[in-house]
Amino acid sequence: MTGVLRPGHAQVRVLDLEASIKFYRDVLGLVETGRDAQGRVYFKCWDERDHSSYVIREADSAGIDFFGFKVLDKATLDRLEADLRAYGLATTRIPAGEMLETGERVRFQLPSGHLIELYAEKTAVGNGLGTTNPAPWGASREHGIAPIRLDHGLLYGPNIAEVQKIFVDVLGFYLVERVLTEDGQTSAAVWLSCSHKVHDIAFAEYPEPGKLHHCSFLMESWESVLRAGDIMSMNKVAVDIGPTRHGITRGCTIYAWDPSGNRFETFMGGYHPYPDYEPLTWTFDNFGQGLDYPQRKLHETFLTVVT
Repeated sequence: MTGVLRPGHAQVRVLDLEASIKFYRDVLGLVETGRDAQGRVYFKCWDERDHSSYVIREADSAGIDFFGFKVLDKATLDRLEADLRAYGLATTRIPAGEMLETGERVRFQLPSGHLIELYAEKTAVGNGLGTTNPAPWGASREHGIAPIRLDHGLLYGPNIAEVQKIFVDVLGFYLVERVLTEDGQTSAAVWLSCSHKVHDIAFAEYPEPGKLHHCSFLMESWESVLRAGDIMSMNKVAVDIGPTRHGITRGCTIYAWDPSGNRFETFMGGYHPYPDYEPLTWTFDNFGQGLDYPQRKLHETFLTVVT
């Protein structure tokens, strides 16, 4: 892992800031780490060490502003920006400090309409357990749903074939799984990894650009996913799908919506691919099994409801 390391942060628009703060802090159980002069509120998952991974701001419409990845170091950031420009993509340098405790960022727009960022530096605040003889967990692990980390995002937009090329040919990701279109000629959705995870980002073909399907938060176990479902019900959270198991990625999941209609996922499991593995392919007629393995059901909301 010498280039792009992992998903680093997502900035998401919400309709009611105070209601969203309460939801993400008290129901999802994220740790609030700061607020800035722009009105943005910063959160991290309990076991993440960097300052923030999920940022919300109030707006007239829900959705995603950008999704960011952390890279190895400043030299890597400079090299990847040069590679993006050589590929033909325009980039913008955002100065350090524009986001709290975050270094300089390189931003570019995908053909799908999404803004992606790369950065090398974010202040490490730790997980509250220290780095010498640490306990395996602390009190924040028991507050709300309490996911471990921001795991991945699924983004909907056009021209995902070109998006895949950018992630593979320029950023060093590899294709892990794909769903074919009904005619079997192209990909309807792709799952991409920059690591040993089953996916770090995924894209689905959709006519409108720049849409958010979901941000996913990693849970420790199937039991923790089921506990998340209990907490969702206790707080009358609108659930989309689950608890269930995916055929695609083999992950176990619940999809639900925040108060603004942004979908999120509580996810665990999945296998561990390597870059030399042959990608797995799902035909469109089996997409339902890929999504919801026990029911073999392609839920309409999964294809049509985005922000």
